[in-house]
Amino acid sequence: MTAQGLGAVLTAIVTPFDAELNVDEEAFVALLHHLAAHGSDGFVVCGTTGEASTLTDEEHLRVIELAVQERPAGATIIAGTGSNNTQHAVHLTERATELGADAVLSVTPYYNRPNRRGILAHYGEVSRATDKPIVLYNIPARVGIDLPNDLLAELAQLDHVAYVKQANNANLAQVDGLGLYAGNDEAFLATLELGGCGGILVASHLVGEQMHRMVDEPERRAEIDASLRDVYAAMGLTSNPIPVKAALALAGHPVGGLRLPLVEASGTERAQLRDVLDRHGLLAGS
Repeated sequence: MTAQGLGAVLTAIVTPFDAELNVDEEAFVALLHHLAAHGSDGFVVCGTTGEASTLTDEEHLRVIELAVQERPAGATIIAGTGSNNTQHAVHLTERATELGADAVLSVTPYYNRPNRRGILAHYGEVSRATDKPIVLYNIPARVGIDLPNDLLAELAQLDHVAYVKQANNANLAQVDGLGLYAGNDEAFLATLELGGCGGILVASHLVGEQMHRMVDEPERRAEIDASLRDVYAAMGLTSNPIPVKAALALAGHPVGGLRLPLVEASGTERAQLRDVLDRHGLLAGS
């Protein structure tokens, strides 16, 4: 699959919950279609922003299935299937492939801190579990280890390993054999300027159309990016996805609460988010 096939603006979509913190399928589908109509080319489901770490396997796979079944026309679905247990990552990857996902996102095994040979062995097993493109996910701030670019180049030799979501800005560079996706909103501009594929983004829940203009109007990228920096910063006020869920509610797209150990945005955080959304005309009713 080409970079264009995955899309440039890929939103790491939240998983809405109802009042009992069960997955709210109706709200998920509504949000999926809203985002597709406002700049998103595709979606990463059951990733960090989708609170995959607190979903049961049944819930996790159902959200992937629902995204595939209800996909907006032309949108791609990338399923989060990573785990620090290789057997579990293989199982989720096999099932997501069977369910019809267009690609899978596979995070570096966390907590175990595997060495280089272990990482290569892990992804070797994952690569044999699918015939879909695999997006590696390098996010050392969460997993505790980094995938340096020379290791990424080695991983690119594995079957189906096709892209990297680079969430370590210090490593942001083209790597032979891998399409490059920004893993942080603030790196989207730099990634596009490097000739990368695009970004797997959070702020696109709110400003997806503007972010897509950075793809469509390269001569205005820097100007648009500068105008969105406060939105990017607001999405990082505290642990993701706390701010984006609060911001979506303020923007008129309630997606429910969060499962522990994540907690709701504080009053101070909500006030900061409200100020940013107000400046951009994004508050419900504005």
